Amino acid sequence: MNEEFAVDENGLTADGYHVLDPKSKTSMYLGNLIKCALLSALVVPVLVFSDDIFADQRATGCAVVIAFYVIALIYLMITPQVFYRRYRYRLDDDKVEVRRGVFFVTHTLVPIERVHQVQVRKGPINKMLGLADVQITTAGGAASLEFLDESTAESIAARLNECVVKLLKERD
Repeated sequence: MNEEFAVDENGLTADGYHVLDPKSKTSMYLGNLIKCALLSALVVPVLVFSDDIFADQRATGCAVVIAFYVIALIYLMITPQVFYRRYRYRLDDDKVEVRRGVFFVTHTLVPIERVHQVQVRKGPINKMLGLADVQITTAGGAASLEFLDESTAESIAARLNECVVKLLKERD
């Protein structure tokens, strides 16, 4: 296995980042399955009524729609595994870091002193799997820790709220 993705028995990478729970892949695949169904619901009528939609260019139009559909399906099947392997997060006393991405990996740093609001969110799929997201709002934008175990998400939110309250008390 590539050293970049090696994880110890505590679920940490060599550089101290946490990785996602394996259940998160299931959540991503289920979400993408719903996207596939919606995409199919759009593509099938286009192909059925292609004579009316594309007129003289029916063969070309259908080929473009089918190519787009196949590429989208491949993307939706591959991205959960890649996203899962690349997603990392780390919390310390002064910042939250998140590394995530499929084609482009972004590294988000959120200083705890800039945090205004912390919220735990559970969509229907994540709730079914015992997962949750932590939404962090700052004056400059928002960041999120996604696909965390519910208890981990709650403890991170509580820790961030404690840090914010502590910083506010220190300022007074």
